Amino acid sequence: MHSIRNKIAVLLTVCSLAAILLVMLFVNLTVNDIFEHYMEDVQNKRYESITTYLEEVYSSQGKWSEDSGIELMHEAYMSNYNLTLYDKDNRPIWGMNPSDIRNKLNLGNMKVEEQGVYSVKRFELHHGQEVIGYVEVGQYSPLLMTEEDIQFKSSINESIALSGVVTLLIIVAASLYFSKQISAPIKEVANMSVRLSKGEFGTKTKETSNVKEIEDLRQSVNILAEKLNKQDMLRKRLVSDISHEIRTPLNVLQNNLEAMIDGVFPVTEERLIRLNDEIIRFGKLLNSLDVLKKFETESMSLNFQPISLDEIIEKLHNEFAMEAEKRSISLNFSMEGRSFKVLGDEDKLKQVFFNLIHNAMKFTPKGGEVSVHLKNSDGKIWVEVKDNGMGIAREDLPYIFERLYRGDKSRHETEGSGIGLTIVKNILDLHSASIDVSSPEGGGAIFTAVFDEVSE
Repeated sequence: MHSIRNKIAVLLTVCSLAAILLVMLFVNLTVNDIFEHYMEDVQNKRYESITTYLEEVYSSQGKWSEDSGIELMHEAYMSNYNLTLYDKDNRPIWGMNPSDIRNKLNLGNMKVEEQGVYSVKRFELHHGQEVIGYVEVGQYSPLLMTEEDIQFKSSINESIALSGVVTLLIIVAASLYFSKQISAPIKEVANMSVRLSKGEFGTKTKETSNVKEIEDLRQSVNILAEKLNKQDMLRKRLVSDISHEIRTPLNVLQNNLEAMIDGVFPVTEERLIRLNDEIIRFGKLLNSLDVLKKFETESMSLNFQPISLDEIIEKLHNEFAMEAEKRSISLNFSMEGRSFKVLGDEDKLKQVFFNLIHNAMKFTPKGGEVSVHLKNSDGKIWVEVKDNGMGIAREDLPYIFERLYRGDKSRHETEGSGIGLTIVKNILDLHSASIDVSSPEGGGAIFTAVFDEVSE
């Protein structure tokens, strides 16, 4: 199995190699085509120069002789072509031997079609409107190229090939670099996922990436690890808290009963009532856990019908008014709007707001204030329960609705099972409602539940 870095590097290299080969092929064909067209133009101009020169020689001499234009032979021999001059009656005046040209040519370097095949082109010579003769140009290649021309063409092809090789090396190096940049964060995330599967939740990835999707993946895995680590801590704390909540009443019962049996404590009505209170508290804890279990398994039957939240909250406000007065707590209820109809189970929603108001008063000191505010807008209903008590630590806010979670020590010391808010969250989830909590600096907590409004 190959690593992602090797896969990316090989893929980039193969694609780049294919692109380079195609570019080299197109450049080579284009350059060779342009070069051949250039050589054709040079050759045509040579033909034109030969005919023009011979016509001028005839014009100056008035006739053909064995010496007419014979000086062209040297240039022809050096340029690898053969000349033969004829008069107007096609009788040869002078000519070169094609074998002399063939013997001095290196035909192997002439990379053109029909190389080594002798071909002849005949051109008419004119004096005014009269044909005065013919000249034949013979050659062993469609294009005549000197050694310099062949070397120039070879150097171009070599330069293209060298450029391709250098470009390929640069691309390979770049591929290795960028593949590492891409694969390093992915590799670290993969390694971290392996560690998470082994239960090592305290690790985080530090290798950043400038690729948005990879960076999002890295951050998501870090968040997942943090949540798993917190959940692991909550799980351990849950076991500890359940053990504590169950052990406490049992220890009280056991110690008192043993003391009564041993005659250390006399059996009095007061002591029996106190032991009965511990049994009741233990029973309430078990009942709360049972209710929570029903909510979490969605086995709780709900009676949905249109109900008015303002009526439920107003009744609860009246019920808590006496307790608030005893504790010198100001309990306020206010509304913005007229209709606050929702579809829900009245008893379960009453339990939601009972728990929220009861919690707010429980953590609000003497002389404090608890307010419940109800408003509706754009088809939504907001219920806000606010207090100015001890507040909730920032690190506890994301887990405040976890079962048996009671935050920092100061809140933990306050009587309660830590199940109330979990039940609130589960009831609201079954009503397709949401709840959020915030704790402003300086103390206090704000719980906000949001419902979908039902039109009348």
